[in-house]
Amino acid sequence: MVRTVVVTAFVLGATSGASRWQPGATPMTPLAAAWLAATGLTLLLVHRYPLTFFLVTTASAFGYYASGLPGGPVILIPTIALFLLTRQRGPLTAGITGSAALAVLYLVHIVTSGSFALAAGAGFLVIWLVAVIGVGTAVRYQLDALAARREQADEHRHRLAEQERLRIAREVHDVVAHSLAMINVQAGVAAHVADRRPEQAKEALLNIKSASASALNDLRATLAVLRSGEDKAPAPSLAQAGELLDHARDAGLTVDVHGEAGELPAPVDAAAYRILQESLTNVVRHADRPGHVDVRFERRRGSFTLRVRDDGRGTAQPAPGHGLRGMGERAAALGGRCTAGPVDGGFEVCVELPIEGEA
Repeated sequence: MVRTVVVTAFVLGATSGASRWQPGATPMTPLAAAWLAATGLTLLLVHRYPLTFFLVTTASAFGYYASGLPGGPVILIPTIALFLLTRQRGPLTAGITGSAALAVLYLVHIVTSGSFALAAGAGFLVIWLVAVIGVGTAVRYQLDALAARREQADEHRHRLAEQERLRIAREVHDVVAHSLAMINVQAGVAAHVADRRPEQAKEALLNIKSASASALNDLRATLAVLRSGEDKAPAPSLAQAGELLDHARDAGLTVDVHGEAGELPAPVDAAAYRILQESLTNVVRHADRPGHVDVRFERRRGSFTLRVRDDGRGTAQPAPGHGLRGMGERAAALGGRCTAGPVDGGFEVCVELPIEGEA
């Protein structure tokens, strides 16, 4: 709207000034002003119908010049219409339409003048057509490139947000599920022996208190990171694996550890800790009457392997849940792999993680 008013006012003002100040110029008339205003106002619809109104403005502008009314920059109006046509429909459509318009004007010239000779300004019209389409094409490609970059940036932000959402879901699941599984087992023990062995029930309740306090601390640390937006929480590490193994022993399992993890890069160390945590949680929650768990750390040049194997009876291939999927995602994020399934006499989780810098 503003552009249309500005362009129309400019054309009217420039034409009126030329009719007054140029010697021998035709004076401005109400018909000329109305014609120019009507031509300029067609720009209001050129966005919706660019091809149609390019032809309308072109016919109106050249009809105005042929009428003998005061000369002026009315050519600016079809120029804008051609530019918008090029930007919206592309250079091919604009070129064909513009060439057709010039051909029609040439035919009109032949019919009205009876001569095939071109006027001196004919070359200017060809240059005008090529120049406007060239500028419109450059702007079109530039806007398309800008839109593509914005779309890529939006997609990248969406992907990062999705990755962060999954990371948060994994962290909360790992922090809460492990402790709740241990609490559930200890609560079952306490309920079972409360009347006959109150000392054992008291021990189970103390274990529940310890596990719940640990879960609350971990959950508070995770939520503090989310609220602050800064990853300042202490990273989980296999150096803290003893606490996980003690929780498993408190749940009635015997746990044997083979090998040592050694010094690991922080991302590998954190992923291995969480996978160990989830594996022990799954033994407590899902294994069929397990009694023993083997945890093996294997360090080879360039890789680290963690195996967690239980002796649950009649174990079948589990349906993928949040825990197994989370372990796989953690391993894949580091370029490793995680397998989980039944083996002879139980169930085994095996994760292999590459260690950068070791060949």
